[in-house]
Amino acid sequence: MSSDIEIAREANLKPIMDVGSSLGIPNDAINPFGHYKAKISSNWLESKKDNPAGKLILVTAINPTPAGEGKTTTSVGLNDGLNSIGKNSIVCLREPSLGPCFGMKGGAAGGGYAQIVPMEDINLHFTGDFHAITSAHNLLSAMIDNHIYWGNKEAIDPRRVSWRRVLDMNDRALRQIVVSLGGVSNGFPRETGFDITVASEIMAILCLSENSDDLQKRLGNIIIGYRRDKTPVFCRDINADGAMTVLLKEALQPNLVQTLENNPAFIHGGPFANIAHGCNSVIATRAGLSLGDYIVTEAGFGADLGAEKFLNIKCRKADLKPEAVVLVATIRALKMNGGQAKDKLGEENIEALKKGTPNLIRHIENIKKFGLPVVVAINHFISDTDKEVEVVQRAAASSNTEAVLCRHWADGSKGTKDLAEKVVEICESGTANFKPLYPDNLSLIDKIKCIAKEIYRAEDIAAEKKIIDQLNDWENSGYGNLPVCMAKTQYSFSADPSLLCAPENHIVPIREVRLSAGAGFVVAICGDIMTMPGLPRVPAAEKIHIDKDNLVQGLF
Repeated sequence: MSSDIEIAREANLKPIMDVGSSLGIPNDAINPFGHYKAKISSNWLESKKDNPAGKLILVTAINPTPAGEGKTTTSVGLNDGLNSIGKNSIVCLREPSLGPCFGMKGGAAGGGYAQIVPMEDINLHFTGDFHAITSAHNLLSAMIDNHIYWGNKEAIDPRRVSWRRVLDMNDRALRQIVVSLGGVSNGFPRETGFDITVASEIMAILCLSENSDDLQKRLGNIIIGYRRDKTPVFCRDINADGAMTVLLKEALQPNLVQTLENNPAFIHGGPFANIAHGCNSVIATRAGLSLGDYIVTEAGFGADLGAEKFLNIKCRKADLKPEAVVLVATIRALKMNGGQAKDKLGEENIEALKKGTPNLIRHIENIKKFGLPVVVAINHFISDTDKEVEVVQRAAASSNTEAVLCRHWADGSKGTKDLAEKVVEICESGTANFKPLYPDNLSLIDKIKCIAKEIYRAEDIAAEKKIIDQLNDWENSGYGNLPVCMAKTQYSFSADPSLLCAPENHIVPIREVRLSAGAGFVVAICGDIMTMPGLPRVPAAEKIHIDKDNLVQGLF
């Protein structure tokens, strides 16, 4: 079979104006970027906000492994499947980050015959949204140091500047740095560092904002640091929020592309679920809900991270009510959770598979705690055997959940017809009764403990007194009603990436807490998770190149 990039390159694409027209979007509301991608006018979308809302479907997954799960691929396949059975469905996804594209994970445009296209554009610069976010973030960084240099009217304590810089690349060398070296003319030396752009609070703000006014208000609420008396200094205090909004004006508009089967797709925003809230933008999701009958969206990494944050943060903030959850699993990944070696995953191993299925069951149980019905999508690999499929189906059935075999990677919409029909059945049943896991008025430390105990099945958390005191200070300052965003390894329910399957009674260490006042949540950083990833020993970038025909090769 052809590679993903070869399949994408052979696709018969519709002009993006035709894709927009299929949704009823007029030409003057479509801002094309070439022939096959476009931004959609925020003003036009705002005029459609009172349309009857479609049914929202969340696609999530078991904990990721090097074996692969295929969450984005399944989201695209399900969307194509829904359209193939006569439903008006739109898929709403996140934009890929350059860091993983050139690192280990690869892009985020799906795979096989379940992709969004143009694949190369989407995985690289796309419409420039991430560059705009990076620029807006670093403009604020520059204005902070400039403010201090020119007299420091707001009395910012240089030792307590909390705002870092960002870059959309995996670069461990920039995690901790010193700036303003070289003498008086370069400012006051201080320690700082870089995060990856997808971990930026501005990425979260863009994805949670409802419109440009809300965007500027949230930007203004960013806490950039503290004075010597420990009172906070906000972005608006140094008058940076207006210029930052200008830089983000176009980026705020959602991007329209298409699937290989020419079905519409909104791609907008891309925070990581292990270090941020991991969902696409509220604006894009609401655009889908106002224009389609079924809206398929995903949340990053496993359900313990992406789905938990989608449900506790995004749905809470945007008043969204999902109708169904699709939990993606592969037999290969479950066998790896059961202890089978990576180089042996193509071999039938019923025992390892049975040992790995508790990971699947744990995620099913967790999703049901939110009052949502769930169906398991078994993303088929050619090495899967009938006996192995039966094991997974029986495991799901033990939790009163159906597991549907899906072949969308190889067969496109034909491979998700059964899944699409099951999702429609669930949505039409009206069984969803969504509720967040915890109330707004729970204390911040108890919100962290709630997630650790209910979702991760931890015995408790470990947090030093200074962290608890910091959370108490934020509560006293009026931030106690905010949800929490757990930054944790994606590979395990615990904070230890080596503890696979479904560990219980472990301790979740809270290393640091950060207040994202503009985004509207508190980040709890667990264990050794990094907000600036590093490249692997052999990064994907080593194999990405332009061939003799001037075509990009090596992207995946």
